[in-house]
Amino acid sequence: MNRKLKKEIGLNTVHPFDSGGPRARFSYLHMKYLFFSWLAVLVGSWIVYVEYSSYTELCRGMNQNCDKYRKGVIDGSACSSLCEKDTLYLGKCFTAKANSQVYSGSWGDLEGVIKCQMEEVPHYDLGNEMEPKKEVVAFNKPIRGTSVEKFREMILNHLKAKVGDQANLANLATQVLSIADANKDGHISLPEARSTWALLQLNEFLLALVLQDREHTPKLLGFCGDLYVMEKVPHSPLFGISLPWIIEVWIPTGLRRRMDQLFTPSWPHKAKISIGLLELVEDVFHGTFGSFLMCDVRATSFGYNDRHDLKVMDAQYIVPEAIFQEDIRQQRCDVDEDCLYGADCLTSCDLTKHRCTPEVTRPNLAKACEALKDYILRGAPSDVREELEKQLYACIALKGSTEHMEIEHSLILNNLKTLLWKKISHTKDS
Repeated sequence: MNRKLKKEIGLNTVHPFDSGGPRARFSYLHMKYLFFSWLAVLVGSWIVYVEYSSYTELCRGMNQNCDKYRKGVIDGSACSSLCEKDTLYLGKCFTAKANSQVYSGSWGDLEGVIKCQMEEVPHYDLGNEMEPKKEVVAFNKPIRGTSVEKFREMILNHLKAKVGDQANLANLATQVLSIADANKDGHISLPEARSTWALLQLNEFLLALVLQDREHTPKLLGFCGDLYVMEKVPHSPLFGISLPWIIEVWIPTGLRRRMDQLFTPSWPHKAKISIGLLELVEDVFHGTFGSFLMCDVRATSFGYNDRHDLKVMDAQYIVPEAIFQEDIRQQRCDVDEDCLYGADCLTSCDLTKHRCTPEVTRPNLAKACEALKDYILRGAPSDVREELEKQLYACIALKGSTEHMEIEHSLILNNLKTLLWKKISHTKDS
């Protein structure tokens, strides 16, 4: 009986390591997998929450202009459509900084980009990002009782301070007054004048005025206070694709660069776009209304239309050379890197005075050529590639302080434009 019982017990008893071990290991791996999965979900949710909350904070505040419009503080060609008729619609918010609001939008049958400066425009904070300020634009200039002639004088003095004492500033001031008369009734009201004065403080608006007869800046469609509507640029950035930030952070720089080069137009179209960037450099270098410095020459700063004409997407860092030099002289420094504005405007540090020198180390053309090098050489026809590469490297090597820089600048610029035009002039792409 005992033997039978032992046998039955022996048949039914299983050593824990025979089947319990694998089951335990499976359970451990399962728990480990679940733990890391939940951890990933938790961290991802926290990142999304932080990004979304900061995004929604950035995209608030657009109604401030409508409040001021209803109170009679500001006026402009877009105010009625934005605040009363609801025909100016705000679409997706592209804002990345607290001091600047950027939206896609539509105005009747027109598609555009709506921009608004939310804080007062500070002086250039060289080497650092501009810190957001608490106070918004006051719209207190010009004061009540200011005549049109006095307002014209204010505009002239402001333009002179921005771009220097240029011969054609009177014509530019006349253009500003024409824009200020938003309803085209032949009279500039105080709210219209205050809106125009606020816009004049912005680099992008000033550049749009200076280059309005050229094709490189989107057209100004309308404004309301310091909010303004520009025509939409259908293709941006200049090359590559825009990816969600959560994907962007996981892509290595080298792979991202190769991906960007894949998503580009055909080479003849790239040549025409490149010519547009070279012409922009030409226009802002000793142009009709003085010189401007291009302090952020990246693909994201530019786009192009369906005719492959280059368009400036973000002119915040295209600054008048005169005011840049005036401000940077006051910048204290210990090393050259303390004298950097934007991504590309670097001067040297005078260690005897611990102040930045006013001359940039690289001209606009050198920075533009560096941005174009990989873009235009990829897929270049074999009969122009060698000469094109030679000219681009000579261009990249340009320095801002050499004695004959302007002559070299003009020579290389003309050589590059001629080389590209000759290759595409016989095609429909020209």
